Amino acid sequence: METEVRSELAVDGMTCSACAASIEQGLIRLDGVVSAQVNFTTGRATVFHSGAVTVDDFRGAIESLGYGAPVHMDRDASEAARQTDLWLRFRLAAVLTVLVSAVSMVRPLRFEGWEWFALMLATPIVFWSGWRFHRVAVANLRHRLVTMDTLVSVGTLAAWTWSTVVLLGNLEADVYFETSAVIITLVLLGKWLEIGATRRSGEAIRSLADLGARTALLEDGTETAIDDLQVGMRFRVRPGEKIATDGIVVEGHSAVDVSMVTGEPVPVEIQAGDEVIGATVNANGSVLVEATRVGADTALAQIIRLVDEAQGSRAPIQRLADRAAGVFVPIAIAMAGATLASWLIIGDSGSDAFTAAVAVLIIACPCALGLATPLAILVGTGRGAQLGIIIKGAEVLEHSRRLDTVVLDKTGTVTEGRMELLEVISPGGDGDELLSLASALESRSEHPIAQAIADSAEALGPVADFENLPGLGVVGSVGSVRARVGRRDLFSEIPAEIERLAGEAEAEGRTVVFVGRGPSAQAGLVVADRIKASSAEAVAALRRQGLDLVLLTGDNERAARSVAAAVGVERVSASVSPDAKAAEIARLQESGRRVAMVGDGVNDAPALAQADVGIAIGSGADIAMEASDLTVLRGDLLAVADAVALSRRTLGTIKGNLFWAFAYNLAAIPLAASGVLNPMIAAAAMGLSSLFVVTNSLRLRAFNGAR
Repeated sequence: METEVRSELAVDGMTCSACAASIEQGLIRLDGVVSAQVNFTTGRATVFHSGAVTVDDFRGAIESLGYGAPVHMDRDASEAARQTDLWLRFRLAAVLTVLVSAVSMVRPLRFEGWEWFALMLATPIVFWSGWRFHRVAVANLRHRLVTMDTLVSVGTLAAWTWSTVVLLGNLEADVYFETSAVIITLVLLGKWLEIGATRRSGEAIRSLADLGARTALLEDGTETAIDDLQVGMRFRVRPGEKIATDGIVVEGHSAVDVSMVTGEPVPVEIQAGDEVIGATVNANGSVLVEATRVGADTALAQIIRLVDEAQGSRAPIQRLADRAAGVFVPIAIAMAGATLASWLIIGDSGSDAFTAAVAVLIIACPCALGLATPLAILVGTGRGAQLGIIIKGAEVLEHSRRLDTVVLDKTGTVTEGRMELLEVISPGGDGDELLSLASALESRSEHPIAQAIADSAEALGPVADFENLPGLGVVGSVGSVRARVGRRDLFSEIPAEIERLAGEAEAEGRTVVFVGRGPSAQAGLVVADRIKASSAEAVAALRRQGLDLVLLTGDNERAARSVAAAVGVERVSASVSPDAKAAEIARLQESGRRVAMVGDGVNDAPALAQADVGIAIGSGADIAMEASDLTVLRGDLLAVADAVALSRRTLGTIKGNLFWAFAYNLAAIPLAASGVLNPMIAAAAMGLSSLFVVTNSLRLRAFNGAR
């Protein structure tokens, strides 16, 4: 079986989503093409095909339809050039339209032969300012395709041709030069506003791309371009500088402002051994970093790629709009023909019949319908990127609407994912000295609990005769003191008061390690995975969104219930293996639940993939992020609540856009066909409909999360 290949290429010159639909049809007709998707807002075509057809074939098909398919295209530069061209054509059209409208519609301004003057003014508007519409309409017609450009071209050429025939033939009928002029002018204005909105909505991705450093200061003091940086190279980052690329700190201590990448407002403390993200800003100290990922492998590059793919993807709800746009244009042309015939049959003048038919053509242009979905996705995913929320595909938006259950992993998601010393149980009052003694011994161990104790206090002194007793603890000499740290079984005696307090701590799901000088325990060290400060607030925020919550963890029942109670989650499933996590998600789905899974570890990947929406905490494992549908770059559950809220808000905006786009056409076409709306008013109404969709979508830029 031949392998299916995915190819992407840039598309230039589209004016609406109907253009995208016609390009899709042209690509699908090629032998070897399995499917094609063209996104108007991102200017990109994605084609799945066999090896028998090439990208050059796709470019040829696109160019034969009257559009461009450049090998290398600067999307922003192309949009800027197109916006400038539209502005020039609109300005000329606007000036001439004012004159032709004045002389055509204000009787006192009319003079002998004013119709010829109107013809002279309208002709450059129709054939120069509106050239783009005619060229694409003809190219599409050769392939038996119709788009919005077809409606504009047919409507304006019909008005101009009718008027010219009346004038040259000296017929007793009205001329409509001002109609064709006004239509071209208003459509150009709408297109200029649309491309401006599209460019603004893409600013989030462009700003992310501009975040990266341009050069790096190597360890030997030389400076190199960021493109020449390789894995393993060491570079120095001075206060106030951007970190050149992803890496590990090998020397120094500082705080890093990660807000531009993760949305986290509080600088993160870093020291030797900590990972850093390229493009984040070093706040104070100087650090030496060893590059671990460069170029397209960096976290920033992957974020940009994921957001770009999401903006180019298509939500299932868009299929309705695509189907409607695909059939609406030929239906509109048929309705215009039927309107013309009906008026003539009932005995009205050819002038009135023609006016009503042109109005139907113009009012039916499905611009707003085509913009409704992709523009909202573009703005919503761009805003998400600014907040550190990466929505991987448009279908995630629809899945999020139906969610009713959120399953939370415990370690690293609700909790910090690292053990910390919370309390020293020391009835004898010498807890600080015993902690320093334990810190000295545990510094020789690599166990996570040992590291938590070692990091909590300064070691009392060097360790001699160190011995690690698997499953029990450690023993060693610190100075003249022979001490031990470990489980109960390591000690011959534990005082009753220490035992009582230790039991209370363990009942809350915490771990207690005992320490003593000799065989008798003299203190207990309470260690636990600390709950994130925002977890309880995040749980409350998710509940306000109507979601049920479940804590799912491989940890023991007692620890799990302690954490669940602390953050406000009632349902707990503990001691669950990675495979069992996925099975638990499946069980919930079989019971009719729509489930989101939130996790950060490798063991969460199966459950993230199984869930209707997998949400990965960006501070976790790469495989978790790959298996998820949505990634929050902040290691903060509040960002999860923000992600669900943003997804739902974006889908709500899409629905609002589609409703008003459909309502506009359904209400306006009968009015145009009955003669209530003349072509100029129809053109203005069409522009206002698109403007509504644009401004409604741009409201998503104001979305603010719980933080």
